[in-house]
Amino acid sequence: MKRYIDILLNGLVKENPVFVLVLGMCPTLATTSSAINGLSMGLATCFVLICSNLVISLIKNITPDKVHIPVYICIIATFVTVLQMLLAAYVPEVNASLGIFIPLIVVNCIILGRAESFASKHGPLESIFDGIGIGLGFAFALTLLGGCREFLGTGKIFDLTVFPEDFGALMFVLPPGAFITLGFLTAIVNKIRGVKN
Repeated sequence: MKRYIDILLNGLVKENPVFVLVLGMCPTLATTSSAINGLSMGLATCFVLICSNLVISLIKNITPDKVHIPVYICIIATFVTVLQMLLAAYVPEVNASLGIFIPLIVVNCIILGRAESFASKHGPLESIFDGIGIGLGFAFALTLLGGCREFLGTGKIFDLTVFPEDFGALMFVLPPGAFITLGFLTAIVNKIRGVKN
C-alpha cells in the first residue's frame, strides 16, 4: 500500500507536471483564465490519464516496439473522444469554454510521457495510481493558477465575488497574466520544495 501512496504523492508533489516538470504549458496558460476552467481542464486530463495508463499497461506486452507510439496515441484519442462526447452531452458550457483544448489533450506531452515512461513499464494498479497522482497534480496546478488569475483580475474566485471588479487588474485575465502568475507560483513552489537556483 505504501508503494501506491508514494506513486500518488509523486505526481502531486515531486513530479508535479506544471510546477516541477514544466509540461503541458499550452493548456496550462490558455485555459486558466478562471478557477473553474482550470479545474475542468485538469479533471478532463486526469480522466484521460487514468484510462489511457490502465489500457496501455494492460497491452504493453502485446504491443510491438515499432508501433507502440501510434498505438498509444490511438488509445489516448479514443478516451479524449469519449470525454468530449460526455462533456458535450452533460456539461455543454464547460465543453464550450474549453473549446479546442479538449481535443488537444490527445497530444498533451504529459499523457504521452506517462504512457511511455510509466504505464508501459508497470502493472495496471500502479499505472492507475500514477494517472491519479499526475492528473490530480495537474488539476491542482491549473486550479491554483486559474484561481489566482481570476482573483487578481476580477476580484472573484469560482465566480464568488471577493472584492469589486473595478479593483482588479485586467492584465491577469489576459495572456501576459498567465505567464506572470505561473512564474510567481513556480518560484513559490520551488522555495517551498527547497530548490536552490
